[in-house]
Amino acid sequence: MVPRGIAARWRRAAAAPGTGRGRSAGVRRWRRTGRIMLRASLRQVSAALKEGRVAPTELCQRCLALIKNTKFLNAYITVAEETALKQAEESEERYKRGQPLGILDGIPIAVKDNFNTAGIETTCASNMLKGYISPYNATVVQKLLDQGAVLLGKTNLDEFAMGSGSTDGVFGPVRNPWSYSKQYKEKSVPKSHSEDEESNWVITGGSSGGSAAAVSSFTCFAALGSDTGGSTRNPAAHCGVVGLKPTYGLISRHGLIPLVNSMDVPGILTRSVDDAAVLLGSLAGHDPKDSTTIQDDFKPFELPNLTDVSKLSIGIPKEYHAPGLSSEILALWSKAADLFKNAGAKVVEVSLPHTPYSIVCYHVLCTAEVASNMARFDGLEYGHRSDMKDSTESMYAATRREGFNDVVRGRILSGNYFLLKQNYEKYFVKAQKVRRLIANDFVKVFRSGVDILLTPTTLSDAVPYTEFIQEDNRTRSAQDDILTQAANMAGLPAISVPTALSERGLPVGLQFIGRSFQEKQLLTVAKWFEKQVQFPVIQLEEVERHDSDVFQHQKSASFS
Repeated sequence: MVPRGIAARWRRAAAAPGTGRGRSAGVRRWRRTGRIMLRASLRQVSAALKEGRVAPTELCQRCLALIKNTKFLNAYITVAEETALKQAEESEERYKRGQPLGILDGIPIAVKDNFNTAGIETTCASNMLKGYISPYNATVVQKLLDQGAVLLGKTNLDEFAMGSGSTDGVFGPVRNPWSYSKQYKEKSVPKSHSEDEESNWVITGGSSGGSAAAVSSFTCFAALGSDTGGSTRNPAAHCGVVGLKPTYGLISRHGLIPLVNSMDVPGILTRSVDDAAVLLGSLAGHDPKDSTTIQDDFKPFELPNLTDVSKLSIGIPKEYHAPGLSSEILALWSKAADLFKNAGAKVVEVSLPHTPYSIVCYHVLCTAEVASNMARFDGLEYGHRSDMKDSTESMYAATRREGFNDVVRGRILSGNYFLLKQNYEKYFVKAQKVRRLIANDFVKVFRSGVDILLTPTTLSDAVPYTEFIQEDNRTRSAQDDILTQAANMAGLPAISVPTALSERGLPVGLQFIGRSFQEKQLLTVAKWFEKQVQFPVIQLEEVERHDSDVFQHQKSASFS
């Protein structure tokens, strides 16, 4: 959330005269505005660019410098510095001519490394695609570039987006920026005097952890993730940012390297709900290259400031009181429901009776589609190829053994088992039927008059990395996806909004699930909630040690 009065402070900082002369005065003015501009909303930055209060190249250089200073987070796999600076220079020329391409012109953005980018390596955090450079841009990437956005680089993830911690990629785990925040450090007590902060850092969630960390640490203004079972909302909740999973078919999947075709959706990660709406307006709509996208034109919208929620009906699904849900999040969920109730909204308990079966159903369908999608990586057309030359078959086998990690290979084996002739009806077809029942549960609830569902996003706040890796990927994913993947099964829009800090000083998010293609209503309610809870700004001490001029401590009311 953008701190109140930021635009006014920015204008004052930009207008303030320098105390020195020449370059040094300019640098001081830049640093004063820099402390504020990196926290600004997309619309505020766009307005500042149009008015000449900041230049696209300055904005780009600031973000690139911060990426270098926060390299320890491991949020980025590839930083496209030369390309980004060139794009920023081109944007600057357009602003000088008074011809910006759109609201995103000159604004630095990052993209998860499973979206194809022409001229920039796309790896999916796997040895299988190390060195692979796509000949084309994913549709969402092209739309961003067509509006003049500056692509800073590609963000880290679990290998082929298979995971819920951003810990299983070949480039190493992503560290949650909140691990280095003043809020977390004040409340985390080392188990021993010898324990240092290196063993105390917490995960980002996943699989879009790199994108969430990039937005949370102010190295970009927004980022793209992907969401198959919660991969955008989960890290958004853990990193204290907004994570939007749009309705299936609203945004093109063309150029997103597929995990589960029937559930994959490009996700949006921003620091405010308004920013998510801006990005959605830039990305949504029909794409002739993706037959699953909507046929109608999508009209971008500006979110109204909702003042009266008395006409809203908020559903609280009782099945989301799942095993393992922490008492802290349960209390926060209850408090959020009371917030709506006290504001005049109708809050009702609802039932989604097939929810307990959804995680098993998801596992069958996910691995079956993974087995099919991963078949294309055979070492012949692109990506890694083994040196094994005994036979074509041995080359195939060696390539996939060397290219995929244990997690990916395990899912391929599971999927092929479910697709065997003798198992097809028993597992895959049955899972498809259960998926329909899950989707019908949502339809019935919304037909009953409920407008929005309110649920937790995660079972707890982020756990330390050393604790997270004690369990295998399959077990962790089953636990972490339990509150998010049903929305993917039903194709519904869902958004995670940062709500409060836990007792350990870490972010906790709550999830809103809306009706199909009713993103405007969903985001309007989410914006109202965001305004009520006033989630605190991250105070990054570690970053301040690198560049004390970038961040400033700010106090904000806490909903806890």
